[in-house]
Amino acid sequence: MARIPGRAAARLYSFGLWTVMNRGADPFGAPTRAALDPLDAISGLAAHGAGAFELHAEDLIPADSSAVERDRLIAAARRRMTETGIVCDACGSSMFWEPVFKDGGMVSNEARVRRLAVERYQAAIDVGHLLGAPLFNIWGGRDGAEVDASRSPIDALKRLRDGFNELNAYIARQGYNMRLSIEPKPNEPRGDLYISTAGHALAFIATLDHPEHVGVVLELAHAAMAGLNPAHEVAHTLYAGKLDGIHLNAQRALRFDQDLRFGGANLKDAFFVVKLLEDERWPGPRTFDAHPYRTTDEKGIWGFVEGCILAYEILADKVQQFNQDAEVRQLLAEIKRWDAPSESDERRGTSPGPIFAYERLDHLVFEILTGTRRA
Repeated sequence: MARIPGRAAARLYSFGLWTVMNRGADPFGAPTRAALDPLDAISGLAAHGAGAFELHAEDLIPADSSAVERDRLIAAARRRMTETGIVCDACGSSMFWEPVFKDGGMVSNEARVRRLAVERYQAAIDVGHLLGAPLFNIWGGRDGAEVDASRSPIDALKRLRDGFNELNAYIARQGYNMRLSIEPKPNEPRGDLYISTAGHALAFIATLDHPEHVGVVLELAHAAMAGLNPAHEVAHTLYAGKLDGIHLNAQRALRFDQDLRFGGANLKDAFFVVKLLEDERWPGPRTFDAHPYRTTDEKGIWGFVEGCILAYEILADKVQQFNQDAEVRQLLAEIKRWDAPSESDERRGTSPGPIFAYERLDHLVFEILTGTRRA
């Protein structure tokens, strides 16, 4: 694949196995391509530029598998990892499709189902540990409400709190070197989820017995679904020291979860997320949680993988260009000059103050992103 010289080697790129295993189905259409074996997904990602992968335990191990089959599949995955050098950077569990979780997992009104959800997560934590994952990410795909009269949101949050506390205690008892994380999302697909945004996640984490062991995984599409600025969502978790993961993709606001390829929409939002991660030197993997288009065939999946990685590298190069641009630096220095206190008349009282060159600064972003900036 084409690469920007010197850029990719400094970053770890990751994909969810579910992204390349996605068969092209959406809420309104059936699958359009054949299923990809999870072991081939691991090898394929390694061959096309990814150094890490995430998974739902069920991506590798069907939910009804025996212990013997589970161990066989884990051993096979570990062999692929050893052969290719790829690592597992996060694990989770999907409780979205199965009818038993139709009312949610850890928030279900049925105590039996809540118990089953915790046990499913514990089993998936074991899988993550055996694959060397340092993070267990909880995406509560059904932990919300379609009918608000069905339960108090306070009760739902208490149930989630109890569930997270129990999972954190399980990790500690097992002696696993693993953190928990929450992936907030506003809705999935119709129900309003209880932990919807970065702010919701950070506030919820503060109620846990051991908040220091729990972080946040931010997804760009989820912020856009809520009509929020993705860079601001990421900034809140960075500022709180809680950004444990990032899911890069694209999304048009106020629609169902599209999971478009990174760079496929809202390019300016993507640029400022990349700028924030690069400027702050965030050390985590750049993980993509997007789906190839329905029109993509089995071979085209790997072009999708390479395209997402290259999109990040291109935007990272644009960030470097922005940071080094002489006029940009001059404009930002002029803005910063007004940040310090002063006793001078021009900066005292209720005067409207200086005219900042925001119009020009914004246009320079446009020129840099479109490749029309002249030195």
